Amino acid sequence: MRKKNSMIKYRRMTLADAPAAAALEAANFPMPWPLSAFEFEMLENLVARYMVAEQNGRMIGFAGAHMIFEEGHITNVVVAEGSRGKGIGRALMEALLQYAANLGVVYMTLEVRPSNKTAIALYESLGFIKVAVRAKYYEDNKEDAFIMVCDNLPAMQDDFVEEETIIE
Repeated sequence: MRKKNSMIKYRRMTLADAPAAAALEAANFPMPWPLSAFEFEMLENLVARYMVAEQNGRMIGFAGAHMIFEEGHITNVVVAEGSRGKGIGRALMEALLQYAANLGVVYMTLEVRPSNKTAIALYESLGFIKVAVRAKYYEDNKEDAFIMVCDNLPAMQDDFVEEETIIE
């Protein structure tokens, strides 16, 4: 019997991914974005860029950011519970940071719960540093948020092309 291909593919999110992204978010966050928010990000938000981790045709994680000139702000990062601890979150973040660098972003920001030690360790290992606290940021339990910043993005890839950003 042939073993199923378990290779993980990383790619840019499309509108067709919105239902899976909303479902993954709902399964992992106390106040998830609705499907309409992901549809808006894919259809109308010109600064939104999301990367997907896919295994056997199923979304197992995603990471997104809003990129405006030299700044990128990470909006959400999630890996399915059964796929955690396998480097998928790191790979998604690295892909997102590379994408940002390719678009000319110089630094990235994000908010993270102080109780999310795993995420904080990942972000710090990627060069993010804590710069401030947003008091009572999270609506579900009024937990504060650490604001973290990274200005150590990878070099821009010379062969990068994003069709929708080319203006002639």
